[in-house]
Amino acid sequence: MHPYELHRIEPGSAVDLSAIDPGRTPGLSGPESQERAAAAALHAENILAMQDLQYRLWAESQRSVLVVLQGMDTAGKDGTIRHVFGALNPQGVRVEGFKQPTPEELAHDYLWRVHRKTPGHGRIVVFNRSHYEDVLVVRVHGLVPEDVWRRRYEEINAFERLLAGSGTTILKVFLHISKGEQKQRLQARLDEPDKLWKFSMGDLAERKRWAEYQEAYTDALSRCSTEHAPWFVVPADSKWYRNWAISSIVRRALEEMDPRPPRAEIDPSKIHIE
Repeated sequence: MHPYELHRIEPGSAVDLSAIDPGRTPGLSGPESQERAAAAALHAENILAMQDLQYRLWAESQRSVLVVLQGMDTAGKDGTIRHVFGALNPQGVRVEGFKQPTPEELAHDYLWRVHRKTPGHGRIVVFNRSHYEDVLVVRVHGLVPEDVWRRRYEEINAFERLLAGSGTTILKVFLHISKGEQKQRLQARLDEPDKLWKFSMGDLAERKRWAEYQEAYTDALSRCSTEHAPWFVVPADSKWYRNWAISSIVRRALEEMDPRPPRAEIDPSKIHIE
């Protein structure tokens, strides 16, 4: 089965993250060495196909793609961006990160800063964290009353419906790692000098709220996986599997869009270049 079907959350279904093993590699079979080799080869094929599809999307300039990446600290959002989108033409790809809102952003509704960053026609935009922080961090830390963050699920669904209706294909990916894997990755940041800059004491504080975040993600995934903006839960303990699965999902979506360059309005046979 293709990763698109394997990891897509069926709209209206209840998600149980505890039942999804972050270390699994569904869609592949055999010893790990064979799986890794197969995933690497298939991932390379996906990148080549995505390069062509991106070119066609840019030339068509009628539709766009928004990829939302969410996950716990160290889940691999930056790595996904580097390995899945890094080989595409940077003229047509933009990465947007959403951290603590600025005073200007707080003076507007919570979707204001997000809407401004959505892709224009012909472009692919990747959100490194997103509007979902307003039903995740905001919920876990009690930054707004419960009745406020609870109504945001429907507001987000409506916002994404607006984008989809305007020609944006939306793919939302939750990078699902285990608590044990997160511990190893945090320790690696402490042990390896070239990774130390990534370490933050805030990561340890958030780790203590692991169960609360899992509950918040469960609700977001269950309430906001829709036909127009599906969620995908990708096991991400294995980085090589994560890369292949996500590139497969993005490639499938672009192929289904089937972008077509516009028909030329000139007859090249009648043009002579001196």
